[in-house]
Amino acid sequence: MNGLDYLDLLKNHIDITRVPFSDRGSRLLVFRYPQLSGLYVKLAERLTQLDSNLEAYLHRPPFIQGLYLTDLDGAELDFEIDTSPSVITFHTRIGDFHLTFQDERSLSFGYPPDVRAGMRFRVFPQYWKSTPQGGKFMSVRNVTYSTTGVLERNQITPVEGGYEVDILVSTGQDCAVVISIQPSQQPEQIIRPFSMALQAAQQRWERWFGRVPPVQPQYQRTYAYAWWVMANNLISPQGMVTMEAMAPSKLNYVGLWLWDNALHALAYRHVDADLARNQIRSMLAHQLPNGMLPDAVFDDGVVASIDHPITGEVTKPPILAWSALKLHESDPNLQFLQEIYAPLVRLNAWWFSMNDDDGDGLAQYNHPYSSGLDDSPLWDEGMPVESPDLNTYLHNQMICLAQIADKLNMQTEAAMWRRRAASLVQRMIQDFWDPEAGLFWALRDEKPVRVMTPFNLLPLWTGSLPQEITAPLLNHLTNPKEFWGAYCLPTVARNDRHYDPETMWRGPVWANVNYFFVEALQKVGKVDLAAELRSRTLNMVMAQDDIYEYYNAETGAPPPRAANIFGWTSAIFIDLAIQASQELSVEKSSGWSNRKE
Repeated sequence: MNGLDYLDLLKNHIDITRVPFSDRGSRLLVFRYPQLSGLYVKLAERLTQLDSNLEAYLHRPPFIQGLYLTDLDGAELDFEIDTSPSVITFHTRIGDFHLTFQDERSLSFGYPPDVRAGMRFRVFPQYWKSTPQGGKFMSVRNVTYSTTGVLERNQITPVEGGYEVDILVSTGQDCAVVISIQPSQQPEQIIRPFSMALQAAQQRWERWFGRVPPVQPQYQRTYAYAWWVMANNLISPQGMVTMEAMAPSKLNYVGLWLWDNALHALAYRHVDADLARNQIRSMLAHQLPNGMLPDAVFDDGVVASIDHPITGEVTKPPILAWSALKLHESDPNLQFLQEIYAPLVRLNAWWFSMNDDDGDGLAQYNHPYSSGLDDSPLWDEGMPVESPDLNTYLHNQMICLAQIADKLNMQTEAAMWRRRAASLVQRMIQDFWDPEAGLFWALRDEKPVRVMTPFNLLPLWTGSLPQEITAPLLNHLTNPKEFWGAYCLPTVARNDRHYDPETMWRGPVWANVNYFFVEALQKVGKVDLAAELRSRTLNMVMAQDDIYEYYNAETGAPPPRAANIFGWTSAIFIDLAIQASQELSVEKSSGWSNRKE
Protein backbone atom coordinates (compact mmCIF):
# COMPACT_ATOMS: atom_id res chain seq x y z
CA MET A 1 0.00 0.00 0.00
CA ASN A 2 1.07 3.60 -0.54
CA GLY A 3 0.31 6.68 1.53
CA LEU A 4 -2.89 7.47 -0.35
CA ASP A 5 -4.20 3.95 0.27
CA TYR A 6 -3.73 4.38 4.01
CA LEU A 7 -5.48 7.74 3.87
CA ASP A 8 -8.39 6.08 2.05
CA LEU A 9 -8.69 3.59 4.91
CA LEU A 10 -9.21 6.50 7.31
CA LYS A 11 -12.18 8.05 5.52
CA ASN A 12 -14.91 8.44 8.14
CA HIS A 13 -12.88 6.45 10.67
CA ILE A 14 -12.21 9.59 12.72
CA ASP A 15 -15.30 10.19 14.88
CA ILE A 16 -15.00 13.83 15.95
CA THR A 17 -17.73 13.47 18.56
CA ARG A 18 -15.19 11.39 20.50
CA VAL A 19 -11.71 12.21 19.19
CA PRO A 20 -10.33 15.57 18.14
CA PHE A 21 -9.75 16.71 14.59
CA SER A 22 -6.30 18.21 14.96
CA ASP A 23 -3.03 18.37 13.07
CA ARG A 24 0.61 17.58 13.65
CA GLY A 25 1.97 20.03 16.21
CA SER A 26 -1.32 21.84 16.81
CA ARG A 27 -2.85 22.60 20.21
CA LEU A 28 -6.33 23.07 18.67
CA LEU A 29 -8.84 20.24 19.07
CA VAL A 30 -12.06 20.40 17.05
CA PHE A 31 -15.07 18.34 18.13
CA ARG A 32 -18.66 17.97 17.02
CA TYR A 33 -21.44 18.05 19.60
CA PRO A 34 -23.14 14.64 19.71
CA GLN A 35 -26.41 14.72 17.76
CA LEU A 36 -26.05 18.44 16.98
CA SER A 37 -24.78 20.24 13.89
CA GLY A 38 -22.38 22.34 15.89
CA LEU A 39 -18.68 22.31 16.74
CA TYR A 40 -16.50 23.33 19.65
CA VAL A 41 -12.75 23.87 20.03
CA LYS A 42 -10.67 22.87 23.04
CA LEU A 43 -7.04 23.72 23.74
CA ALA A 44 -4.45 21.00 24.33
CA GLU A 45 -2.77 23.19 26.93
CA ARG A 46 -2.75 22.93 30.71
CA LEU A 47 -2.55 26.71 31.32
CA THR A 48 -1.62 26.21 34.96
CA GLN A 49 -1.33 29.98 35.39
CA LEU A 50 -5.13 29.93 35.30
CA ASP A 51 -5.51 27.06 37.74
CA SER A 52 -2.55 25.37 39.46
CA ASN A 53 -4.37 22.03 39.69
CA LEU A 54 -2.48 19.79 37.26
CA GLU A 55 -5.73 18.18 36.08
CA ALA A 56 -7.87 21.34 35.86
CA TYR A 57 -7.51 21.37 32.05
CA LEU A 58 -9.53 18.14 31.87
CA HIS A 59 -12.59 20.01 33.16
CA ARG A 60 -12.01 23.41 31.56
CA PRO A 61 -14.83 24.36 29.16
CA PRO A 62 -14.03 24.68 25.46
CA PHE A 63 -12.36 27.89 24.30
CA ILE A 64 -14.80 28.18 21.39
CA GLN A 65 -18.33 26.90 21.93
CA GLY A 66 -21.45 26.59 19.82
CA LEU A 67 -19.78 27.10 16.45
CA TYR A 68 -22.46 26.86 13.77
CA LEU A 69 -22.47 27.35 10.02
CA THR A 70 -25.37 29.61 9.08
CA ASP A 71 -27.36 30.67 6.01
CA LEU A 72 -27.87 34.25 4.88
CA ASP A 73 -30.69 34.69 7.41
CA GLY A 74 -28.51 33.49 10.27
CA ALA A 75 -30.29 30.13 10.60
CA GLU A 76 -28.09 27.24 11.70
CA LEU A 77 -27.32 24.75 8.95
CA ASP A 78 -27.77 21.06 9.62
CA PHE A 79 -25.09 18.91 8.06
CA GLU A 80 -23.93 15.41 7.34
CA ILE A 81 -20.24 14.93 7.86
CA ASP A 82 -17.31 13.16 6.19
CA THR A 83 -13.96 12.97 7.96
CA SER A 84 -10.37 12.36 6.93
CA PRO A 85 -7.01 13.33 8.46
CA SER A 86 -6.67 16.44 6.28
CA VAL A 87 -10.23 17.76 5.94
CA ILE A 88 -13.72 17.59 7.39
CA THR A 89 -16.58 18.03 4.90
CA PHE A 90 -20.00 19.31 5.96
CA HIS A 91 -22.81 18.54 3.54
CA THR A 92 -25.56 21.17 3.92
CA ARG A 93 -28.67 22.23 1.97
CA ILE A 94 -26.79 25.20 0.46
CA GLY A 95 -23.63 23.27 -0.47
CA ASP A 96 -20.54 21.69 0.99
CA PHE A 97 -18.41 23.44 3.61
CA HIS A 98 -14.96 22.17 4.56
CA LEU A 99 -12.54 22.50 7.47
CA THR A 100 -8.78 22.09 7.42
CA PHE A 101 -5.75 23.50 9.23
CA GLN A 102 -4.06 26.46 7.56
CA ASP A 103 -1.31 26.12 10.16
CA GLU A 104 -0.91 24.89 13.74
CA ARG A 105 -2.86 27.81 15.19
CA SER A 106 -5.39 28.47 12.41
CA LEU A 107 -8.57 26.70 11.36
CA SER A 108 -9.63 27.35 7.75
CA PHE A 109 -13.26 26.89 6.76
CA GLY A 110 -13.92 26.56 3.04
CA TYR A 111 -17.29 27.95 1.91
CA PRO A 112 -19.40 26.97 -1.12
CA PRO A 113 -18.78 29.26 -4.12
CA ASP A 114 -20.99 32.26 -4.87
CA VAL A 115 -23.29 32.07 -1.88
CA ARG A 116 -24.05 34.31 1.08
CA ALA A 117 -23.46 32.30 4.22
CA GLY A 118 -22.21 32.87 7.71
CA MET A 119 -20.89 31.53 10.97
CA ARG A 120 -21.77 32.02 14.59
CA PHE A 121 -19.68 31.03 17.60
CA ARG A 122 -18.97 31.97 21.18
CA VAL A 123 -15.41 32.51 22.33
CA PHE A 124 -14.12 32.80 25.88
CA PRO A 125 -10.71 34.54 25.79
CA GLN A 126 -10.73 35.25 29.52
CA TYR A 127 -10.82 33.00 32.54
CA TRP A 128 -12.90 34.08 35.51
CA LYS A 129 -12.81 32.57 38.96
CA SER A 130 -14.29 33.66 42.25
CA THR A 131 -12.07 33.90 45.32
CA PRO A 132 -12.92 34.35 49.01
CA GLN A 133 -11.99 38.01 48.63
CA GLY A 134 -13.68 38.57 45.26
CA GLY A 135 -12.61 37.22 41.87
CA LYS A 136 -10.05 37.33 39.11
CA PHE A 137 -10.01 37.64 35.33
CA MET A 138 -7.06 36.30 33.39
CA SER A 139 -6.27 36.13 29.70
CA VAL A 140 -6.48 32.65 28.19
CA ARG A 141 -5.54 33.08 24.54
CA ASN A 142 -6.00 35.65 21.77
CA VAL A 143 -8.33 34.90 18.88
CA THR A 144 -8.64 36.50 15.46
CA TYR A 145 -11.03 35.73 12.63
CA SER A 146 -11.02 36.93 9.03
CA THR A 147 -12.16 35.95 5.57
CA THR A 148 -11.05 36.12 1.95
CA GLY A 149 -14.66 36.86 1.01
CA VAL A 150 -16.69 40.03 1.43
CA LEU A 151 -17.77 40.54 5.03
CA GLU A 152 -21.40 41.72 5.01
CA ARG A 153 -22.17 41.32 8.68
CA ASN A 154 -19.74 41.35 11.60
CA GLN A 155 -21.54 41.46 14.92
CA ILE A 156 -19.91 40.91 18.30
CA THR A 157 -22.16 40.60 21.35
CA PRO A 158 -20.93 40.25 24.95
CA VAL A 159 -22.12 37.09 26.70
CA GLU A 160 -21.30 35.91 30.20
CA GLY A 161 -17.57 35.32 30.30
CA GLY A 162 -17.00 35.96 26.60
CA TYR A 163 -18.38 37.10 23.25
CA GLU A 164 -20.70 35.84 20.55
CA VAL A 165 -19.50 36.44 17.00
CA ASP A 166 -21.99 36.45 14.11
CA ILE A 167 -20.72 37.01 10.58
CA LEU A 168 -22.17 36.87 7.07
CA VAL A 169 -19.91 36.47 4.05
CA SER A 170 -20.43 36.86 0.33
CA THR A 171 -18.15 34.07 -0.77
CA GLY A 172 -17.24 34.39 -4.39
CA GLN A 173 -14.75 31.69 -5.42
CA ASP A 174 -12.40 29.75 -3.13
CA CYS A 175 -13.55 31.55 0.01
CA ALA A 176 -11.99 30.85 3.40
CA VAL A 177 -13.04 31.93 6.88
CA VAL A 178 -10.04 31.53 9.17
CA ILE A 179 -10.06 31.44 12.98
CA SER A 180 -6.64 31.72 14.66
CA ILE A 181 -5.91 31.11 18.35
CA GLN A 182 -2.56 32.42 19.51
CA PRO A 183 -0.74 32.49 22.87
CA SER A 184 0.27 36.13 22.37
CA GLN A 185 -0.18 39.07 20.05
CA GLN A 186 0.96 38.01 16.57
CA PRO A 187 1.71 39.98 13.39
CA GLU A 188 -1.22 40.34 11.02
CA GLN A 189 -1.72 36.95 9.40
CA ILE A 190 -1.89 36.26 5.69
CA ILE A 191 -5.13 34.45 4.95
CA ARG A 192 -4.82 31.93 2.16
CA PRO A 193 -7.60 30.88 -0.21
CA PHE A 194 -9.08 27.66 1.11
CA SER A 195 -7.77 25.53 -1.76
CA MET A 196 -4.18 26.47 -0.84
CA ALA A 197 -4.67 25.56 2.82
CA LEU A 198 -6.32 22.28 1.85
CA GLN A 199 -3.60 21.35 -0.64
CA ALA A 200 -0.90 21.98 1.96
CA ALA A 201 -2.76 19.87 4.55
CA GLN A 202 -3.24 17.02 2.09
CA GLN A 203 0.43 17.09 1.17
CA ARG A 204 1.44 17.01 4.85
CA TRP A 205 -0.59 13.86 5.44
CA GLU A 206 0.47 12.22 2.18
CA ARG A 207 4.13 12.73 3.14
CA TRP A 208 3.47 11.26 6.59
CA PHE A 209 1.75 8.13 5.32
CA GLY A 210 4.11 7.83 2.38
CA ARG A 211 6.91 6.91 4.79
CA VAL A 212 5.24 4.12 6.78
CA PRO A 213 6.51 0.56 6.20
CA PRO A 214 4.10 -1.97 4.66
CA VAL A 215 2.20 -4.48 6.77
CA GLN A 216 0.00 -7.46 6.02
CA PRO A 217 -3.62 -6.70 4.96
CA GLN A 218 -5.21 -7.87 8.23
CA TYR A 219 -3.42 -5.09 10.14
CA GLN A 220 -3.79 -2.23 7.68
CA ARG A 221 -6.94 -0.45 8.91
CA THR A 222 -5.88 -0.24 12.56
CA TYR A 223 -2.29 0.39 11.45
CA ALA A 224 -3.43 3.43 9.45
CA TYR A 225 -5.37 4.73 12.44
CA ALA A 226 -2.38 4.15 14.74
CA TRP A 227 -0.15 6.21 12.45
CA TRP A 228 -2.80 8.95 12.43
CA VAL A 229 -2.70 8.95 16.25
CA MET A 230 1.10 9.18 16.17
CA ALA A 231 0.91 12.36 14.08
CA ASN A 232 -2.25 13.85 15.56
CA ASN A 233 -0.87 13.71 19.12
CA LEU A 234 2.35 15.56 18.30
CA ILE A 235 2.71 18.99 19.90
CA SER A 236 5.10 21.74 18.83
CA PRO A 237 7.72 23.32 21.09
CA GLN A 238 6.29 25.73 23.62
CA GLY A 239 7.56 26.71 27.03
CA MET A 240 9.32 23.79 28.71
CA VAL A 241 8.54 21.49 25.76
CA THR A 242 11.72 22.23 23.84
CA MET A 243 11.16 20.17 20.69
CA GLU A 244 8.34 18.51 18.80
CA ALA A 245 7.17 15.54 20.82
CA MET A 246 4.11 13.40 21.37
CA ALA A 247 1.55 13.75 24.12
CA PRO A 248 0.10 10.37 25.13
CA SER A 249 -3.29 11.86 24.27
CA LYS A 250 -4.00 15.47 23.37
CA LEU A 251 -7.37 14.97 24.99
CA ASN A 252 -6.50 13.19 28.25
CA TYR A 253 -2.73 13.54 28.83
CA VAL A 254 -1.43 16.92 27.70
CA GLY A 255 2.34 16.99 28.10
CA LEU A 256 5.25 14.59 27.78
CA TRP A 257 5.83 11.57 30.03
CA LEU A 258 9.12 9.76 30.44
CA TRP A 259 7.89 6.19 29.90
CA ASP A 260 5.61 7.22 27.06
CA ASN A 261 8.28 9.08 25.13
CA ALA A 262 10.55 6.05 25.19
CA LEU A 263 7.75 3.89 23.78
CA HIS A 264 6.60 6.46 21.21
CA ALA A 265 10.11 6.37 19.76
CA LEU A 266 9.57 2.68 18.89
CA ALA A 267 7.14 3.73 16.17
CA TYR A 268 8.74 6.98 15.05
CA ARG A 269 12.00 5.16 14.29
CA HIS A 270 10.18 3.56 11.31
CA VAL A 271 9.36 6.90 9.64
CA ASP A 272 11.57 9.66 11.05
CA ALA A 273 14.69 8.84 13.05
CA ASP A 274 15.23 12.46 14.11
CA LEU A 275 11.68 12.67 15.44
CA ALA A 276 12.30 9.43 17.36
CA ARG A 277 15.55 10.78 18.79
CA ASN A 278 13.76 13.96 19.88
CA GLN A 279 11.36 11.94 22.01
CA ILE A 280 14.40 10.90 24.06
CA ARG A 281 16.11 14.28 23.94
CA SER A 282 12.99 16.12 25.11
CA MET A 283 13.15 14.24 28.43
CA LEU A 284 16.94 14.29 28.88
CA ALA A 285 16.79 18.07 28.40
CA HIS A 286 15.25 18.31 31.88
CA GLN A 287 17.56 15.96 33.78
CA LEU A 288 18.02 17.14 37.35
CA PRO A 289 21.55 17.86 38.69
CA ASN A 290 21.46 14.62 40.73
CA GLY A 291 20.79 12.54 37.60
CA MET A 292 17.07 11.96 38.12
CA LEU A 293 14.73 12.37 35.18
CA PRO A 294 11.33 13.98 35.82
CA ASP A 295 8.09 12.12 35.45
CA ALA A 296 6.56 14.62 33.04
CA VAL A 297 7.22 17.84 31.16
CA PHE A 298 4.47 20.35 30.47
CA ASP A 299 4.57 23.67 28.60
CA ASP A 300 4.54 25.49 31.90
CA GLY A 301 6.48 23.22 34.21
CA VAL A 302 8.37 20.03 34.97
CA VAL A 303 6.93 17.40 37.32
CA ALA A 304 9.68 15.82 39.45
CA SER A 305 7.71 15.63 42.70
CA ILE A 306 4.07 15.25 43.54
CA ASP A 307 1.85 15.33 46.62
CA HIS A 308 -0.57 12.48 45.91
CA PRO A 309 -1.25 9.78 46.95
CA ILE A 310 1.91 10.52 48.97
CA THR A 311 4.44 13.32 48.77
CA GLY A 312 7.70 12.45 47.07
CA GLU A 313 9.95 12.57 44.03
CA VAL A 314 8.40 10.99 40.97
CA THR A 315 9.96 9.65 37.79
CA LYS A 316 9.33 6.60 35.58
CA PRO A 317 11.16 3.28 35.01
CA PRO A 318 14.49 3.54 33.17
CA ILE A 319 13.93 2.33 29.60
CA LEU A 320 15.45 5.18 27.56
CA ALA A 321 18.70 3.30 26.84
CA TRP A 322 16.69 0.30 25.62
CA SER A 323 14.59 2.55 23.37
CA ALA A 324 17.67 4.36 22.04
CA LEU A 325 19.34 1.09 21.06
CA LYS A 326 16.27 0.00 19.11
CA LEU A 327 16.45 3.30 17.28
CA HIS A 328 20.16 2.77 16.63
CA GLU A 329 19.39 -0.63 15.07
CA SER A 330 17.03 1.08 12.61
CA ASP A 331 19.12 4.19 11.97
CA PRO A 332 22.69 3.99 13.33
CA ASN A 333 23.94 7.28 14.72
CA LEU A 334 27.00 7.15 16.96
CA GLN A 335 26.86 10.88 17.60
CA PHE A 336 23.45 10.46 19.23
CA LEU A 337 24.69 7.57 21.37
CA GLN A 338 27.62 9.75 22.47
CA GLU A 339 25.19 12.55 23.29
CA ILE A 340 22.96 10.45 25.53
CA TYR A 341 25.50 8.10 27.13
CA ALA A 342 26.65 10.33 29.99
CA PRO A 343 23.11 11.45 30.96
CA LEU A 344 21.99 7.82 31.03
CA VAL A 345 24.97 6.89 33.20
CA ARG A 346 23.99 9.65 35.63
CA LEU A 347 20.41 8.36 35.63
CA ASN A 348 21.59 4.85 36.46
CA ALA A 349 23.73 6.19 39.30
CA TRP A 350 20.75 8.10 40.72
CA TRP A 351 18.63 4.95 40.90
CA PHE A 352 21.21 3.05 42.92
CA SER A 353 22.51 5.92 45.06
CA MET A 354 19.21 7.57 46.01
CA ASN A 355 16.81 4.61 45.93
CA ASP A 356 18.48 1.88 47.98
CA ASP A 357 17.83 2.70 51.63
CA ASP A 358 19.21 -0.57 52.98
CA GLY A 359 22.28 -0.59 50.71
CA ASP A 360 21.67 -4.13 49.49
CA GLY A 361 22.23 -3.32 45.81
CA LEU A 362 18.53 -3.54 44.90
CA ALA A 363 16.76 -0.33 43.90
CA GLN A 364 13.37 0.60 45.32
CA TYR A 365 10.34 2.64 44.34
CA ASN A 366 9.71 5.52 46.75
CA HIS A 367 6.53 6.71 45.07
CA PRO A 368 3.82 4.60 43.38
CA TYR A 369 3.83 6.78 40.26
CA SER A 370 7.56 6.20 39.68
CA SER A 371 6.68 2.61 38.78
CA GLY A 372 4.34 3.67 35.99
CA LEU A 373 1.83 1.34 37.68
CA ASP A 374 0.07 4.11 39.54
CA ASP A 375 -2.70 2.24 41.38
CA SER A 376 -1.27 -1.28 41.39
CA PRO A 377 -2.06 -3.29 44.52
CA LEU A 378 1.68 -3.85 44.78
CA TRP A 379 1.79 -0.47 46.55
CA ASP A 380 -1.28 -0.89 48.78
CA GLU A 381 0.86 -1.68 51.83
CA GLY A 382 2.86 1.53 51.43
CA MET A 383 6.21 2.68 50.15
CA PRO A 384 9.10 2.18 49.61
CA VAL A 385 8.98 -1.16 47.80
CA GLU A 386 11.92 -3.11 46.35
CA SER A 387 10.44 -4.56 43.20
CA PRO A 388 11.61 -7.12 40.64
CA ASP A 389 10.28 -5.08 37.73
CA LEU A 390 12.40 -2.01 38.59
CA ASN A 391 15.54 -4.07 38.99
CA THR A 392 14.80 -5.86 35.72
CA TYR A 393 14.58 -2.49 33.95
CA LEU A 394 17.88 -1.51 35.57
CA HIS A 395 19.50 -4.79 34.50
CA ASN A 396 18.37 -4.20 30.93
CA GLN A 397 19.50 -0.58 31.08
CA MET A 398 22.99 -1.65 32.12
CA ILE A 399 23.14 -4.24 29.34
CA CYS A 400 22.11 -1.49 26.91
CA LEU A 401 24.74 0.84 28.37
CA ALA A 402 27.28 -1.92 27.79
CA GLN A 403 26.22 -2.19 24.15
CA ILE A 404 26.38 1.59 23.73
CA ALA A 405 29.84 1.61 25.34
CA ASP A 406 30.94 -1.11 22.91
CA LYS A 407 29.80 0.98 19.96
CA LEU A 408 31.67 3.98 21.38
CA ASN A 409 34.85 1.89 21.76
CA MET A 410 34.77 1.94 25.56
CA GLN A 411 35.31 -1.76 26.16
CA THR A 412 36.38 -1.40 29.80
CA GLU A 413 33.14 0.37 30.66
CA ALA A 414 31.15 -2.14 28.64
CA ALA A 415 32.66 -4.99 30.65
CA MET A 416 31.87 -3.14 33.89
CA TRP A 417 28.20 -2.73 32.92
CA ARG A 418 27.90 -6.42 32.10
CA ARG A 419 29.43 -7.42 35.44
CA ARG A 420 27.05 -5.11 37.29
CA ALA A 421 24.06 -6.43 35.35
CA ALA A 422 24.97 -10.04 36.10
CA SER A 423 25.44 -9.19 39.77
CA LEU A 424 22.01 -7.56 39.89
CA VAL A 425 20.38 -10.73 38.56
CA GLN A 426 22.02 -12.71 41.34
CA ARG A 427 20.81 -10.18 43.92
CA MET A 428 17.25 -10.51 42.59
CA ILE A 429 17.40 -14.28 42.83
CA GLN A 430 18.81 -14.10 46.34
CA ASP A 431 16.26 -11.62 47.72
CA PHE A 432 13.13 -11.83 45.52
CA TRP A 433 12.95 -15.44 44.32
CA ASP A 434 10.52 -17.81 46.05
CA PRO A 435 11.07 -21.38 44.77
CA GLU A 436 7.87 -22.66 46.37
CA ALA A 437 5.69 -20.01 44.73
CA GLY A 438 7.76 -20.09 41.54
CA LEU A 439 7.97 -16.29 41.20
CA PHE A 440 9.75 -13.17 42.36
CA TRP A 441 8.06 -11.24 45.19
CA ALA A 442 8.32 -7.51 45.67
CA LEU A 443 9.48 -6.61 49.19
CA ARG A 444 8.14 -4.05 51.64
CA ASP A 445 10.17 -3.85 54.88
CA GLU A 446 11.97 -7.04 53.75
CA LYS A 447 8.64 -8.91 53.68
CA PRO A 448 6.98 -10.24 50.51
CA VAL A 449 4.13 -8.22 49.03
CA ARG A 450 1.90 -11.17 48.19
CA VAL A 451 0.16 -9.79 45.14
CA MET A 452 0.59 -11.77 41.93
CA THR A 453 1.19 -9.63 38.85
CA PRO A 454 3.13 -10.10 35.60
CA PHE A 455 5.79 -7.88 37.17
CA ASN A 456 6.61 -10.77 39.49
CA LEU A 457 7.59 -12.62 36.31
CA LEU A 458 9.39 -9.78 34.53
CA PRO A 459 12.94 -10.97 35.39
CA LEU A 460 12.37 -13.35 32.45
CA TRP A 461 13.25 -10.29 30.37
CA THR A 462 16.84 -10.37 31.59
CA GLY A 463 17.36 -13.56 29.61
CA SER A 464 19.86 -14.54 32.32
CA LEU A 465 17.91 -16.83 34.64
CA PRO A 466 18.70 -20.52 35.16
CA GLN A 467 16.23 -23.02 33.72
CA GLU A 468 14.98 -24.04 37.17
CA ILE A 469 13.68 -20.47 37.56
CA THR A 470 12.63 -19.82 33.95
CA ALA A 471 10.38 -22.92 33.82
CA PRO A 472 8.06 -22.01 36.73
CA LEU A 473 7.85 -18.41 35.53
CA LEU A 474 6.67 -19.66 32.15
CA ASN A 475 4.16 -21.94 33.86
CA HIS A 476 2.65 -18.93 35.64
CA LEU A 477 2.65 -16.85 32.48
CA THR A 478 0.79 -19.47 30.43
CA ASN A 479 -1.67 -20.47 33.14
CA PRO A 480 -5.15 -19.29 32.01
CA LYS A 481 -6.27 -19.04 35.65
CA GLU A 482 -3.54 -16.45 36.15
CA PHE A 483 -2.31 -14.61 33.07
CA TRP A 484 -2.95 -16.43 29.79
CA GLY A 485 -6.18 -16.32 27.81
CA ALA A 486 -7.90 -14.70 24.86
CA TYR A 487 -7.05 -11.33 26.40
CA CYS A 488 -3.69 -11.30 28.09
CA LEU A 489 -1.74 -10.36 30.08
CA PRO A 490 -3.87 -8.98 32.93
CA THR A 491 -1.88 -6.70 35.20
CA VAL A 492 -3.02 -8.67 38.25
CA ALA A 493 -3.47 -12.45 38.12
CA ARG A 494 -7.07 -13.50 37.55
CA ASN A 495 -7.05 -15.67 40.68
CA ASP A 496 -5.59 -12.94 42.90
CA ARG A 497 -8.06 -11.33 45.32
CA HIS A 498 -7.02 -7.87 44.09
CA TYR A 499 -7.98 -8.62 40.46
CA ASP A 500 -10.29 -6.02 38.91
CA PRO A 501 -10.35 -6.05 35.09
CA GLU A 502 -11.90 -2.56 34.90
CA THR A 503 -9.50 -0.57 37.08
CA MET A 504 -6.28 0.72 35.51
CA TRP A 505 -3.32 -1.30 36.85
CA ARG A 506 -5.39 -3.70 38.97
CA GLY A 507 -6.29 -6.13 36.20
CA PRO A 508 -6.70 -4.67 32.69
CA VAL A 509 -4.37 -5.54 29.82
CA TRP A 510 -1.78 -2.93 28.83
CA ALA A 511 -0.05 -3.24 25.46
CA ASN A 512 3.31 -2.01 26.76
CA VAL A 513 3.46 -4.83 29.33
CA ASN A 514 2.71 -7.35 26.60
CA TYR A 515 5.45 -5.83 24.45
CA PHE A 516 8.00 -6.35 27.24
CA PHE A 517 6.94 -9.98 27.56
CA VAL A 518 7.03 -10.60 23.81
CA GLU A 519 10.67 -9.56 23.93
CA ALA A 520 11.28 -11.56 27.12
CA LEU A 521 9.87 -14.72 25.54
CA GLN A 522 12.03 -14.20 22.46
CA LYS A 523 15.09 -13.86 24.71
CA VAL A 524 14.44 -17.17 26.47
CA GLY A 525 13.88 -19.00 23.19
CA LYS A 526 10.08 -19.27 23.37
CA VAL A 527 9.62 -17.82 19.90
CA ASP A 528 6.24 -19.47 19.21
CA LEU A 529 4.87 -18.30 22.53
CA ALA A 530 6.13 -14.78 21.83
CA ALA A 531 4.39 -14.85 18.45
CA GLU A 532 1.16 -15.99 20.10
CA LEU A 533 1.26 -13.18 22.66
CA ARG A 534 2.00 -10.71 19.88
CA SER A 535 -0.93 -12.01 17.83
CA ARG A 536 -3.35 -11.80 20.77
CA THR A 537 -2.21 -8.25 21.50
CA LEU A 538 -2.71 -7.17 17.89
CA ASN A 539 -6.14 -8.81 17.73
CA MET A 540 -7.25 -7.15 20.96
CA VAL A 541 -6.37 -3.70 19.66
CA MET A 542 -7.89 -4.36 16.22
CA ALA A 543 -11.22 -5.38 17.74
CA GLN A 544 -11.97 -1.73 18.64
CA ASP A 545 -12.51 1.24 16.33
CA ASP A 546 -10.32 3.44 18.52
CA ILE A 547 -6.99 2.73 20.28
CA TYR A 548 -7.10 2.74 24.07
CA GLU A 549 -4.89 3.09 27.09
CA TYR A 550 -5.88 -0.34 28.48
CA TYR A 551 -8.41 -3.15 27.93
CA ASN A 552 -10.65 -5.34 30.07
CA ALA A 553 -8.90 -8.71 30.49
CA GLU A 554 -12.21 -10.60 30.30
CA THR A 555 -13.95 -8.87 27.38
CA GLY A 556 -11.19 -7.02 25.52
CA ALA A 557 -13.31 -3.85 25.65
CA PRO A 558 -11.91 -0.56 26.98
CA PRO A 559 -13.02 0.27 30.54
CA PRO A 560 -14.84 3.61 30.93
CA ARG A 561 -11.80 5.46 32.29
CA ALA A 562 -9.36 4.23 29.62
CA ALA A 563 -8.09 7.13 27.51
CA ASN A 564 -8.61 6.86 23.75
CA ILE A 565 -6.34 7.86 20.84
CA PHE A 566 -3.62 6.58 23.15
CA GLY A 567 0.00 6.99 22.18
CA TRP A 568 2.01 4.04 23.38
CA THR A 569 -0.70 1.53 22.46
CA SER A 570 -0.58 2.96 18.94
CA ALA A 571 3.23 2.85 18.88
CA ILE A 572 3.32 -0.73 20.12
CA PHE A 573 0.62 -1.86 17.70
CA ILE A 574 2.69 -0.37 14.87
CA ASP A 575 5.91 -2.06 15.94
CA LEU A 576 4.27 -5.44 16.57
CA ALA A 577 2.38 -5.30 13.26
CA ILE A 578 5.63 -4.58 11.42
CA GLN A 579 7.34 -7.47 13.26
CA ALA A 580 4.55 -9.90 12.46
CA SER A 581 4.37 -8.80 8.82
CA GLN A 582 8.11 -9.13 8.31
CA GLU A 583 8.13 -12.61 9.82
CA LEU A 584 5.23 -13.68 7.65
CA SER A 585 7.00 -12.34 4.56
CA VAL A 586 10.13 -14.31 5.47
CA GLU A 587 8.07 -17.47 6.01
CA LYS A 588 6.32 -17.06 2.66
CA SER A 589 9.61 -16.39 0.92
CA SER A 590 11.22 -19.40 2.59
CA GLY A 591 8.28 -21.61 1.69
CA TRP A 592 8.43 -20.48 -1.92
CA SER A 593 12.18 -21.17 -2.05
CA ASN A 594 11.70 -24.65 -0.61
CA ARG A 595 9.02 -25.44 -3.17
CA LYS A 596 11.27 -24.30 -5.99
CA GLU A 597 14.05 -26.56 -4.71
